[in-house]
Amino acid sequence: MSQKVLLSSKEINIILHRLACQLIENHLDFKNTVLIGIQPRGIYLAERLSKILIEEYKIENVQLGHLDITFYRDDFRRGEKTLEANKTNIDFIVEDKKVVFIDDVLYTGRSIRAALTAIQSFGRPLEIELLTLIDRRFSRHLPIQPDYRGRQVDAINEEKVKVMWVENDGEDTVYLINK
Repeated sequence: MSQKVLLSSKEINIILHRLACQLIENHLDFKNTVLIGIQPRGIYLAERLSKILIEEYKIENVQLGHLDITFYRDDFRRGEKTLEANKTNIDFIVEDKKVVFIDDVLYTGRSIRAALTAIQSFGRPLEIELLTLIDRRFSRHLPIQPDYRGRQVDAINEEKVKVMWVENDGEDTVYLINK
């Protein structure tokens, strides 16, 4: 097994600021916009972006939630591995709001499909956008594309993209791992 660094800590920081600026361009004051990090790993990206928007760009109305999609996945109870649920934390109304789903890697699109179903339990959003740090563009099983992407990666199916966050893994790095 070998691994290659796709993004360093500095590159991730630059991309996060670019993504934050793109969100500001499209949502201005965030009065009608909510950010939702998809559990488990999208929450780190969502929390970072929220912090940048609030602290560095002085956006006051940023609402951030976490969405667990475990029981909405189409592979739930299909494999031998038991899926472990995470926590959903959405303490605001999504009805008639612009929702931005945030996840670290867009791979097959199945997690986003599950998130689209799960969010309906909280109301009917006005519109939904998708922000991902990494877009594995040649691996899609469903016709889902990000509205905001940090980096596009052409990884073949045997390769894995691993996003490491300092909050959880002790470092900010994105690796391409060959099995």
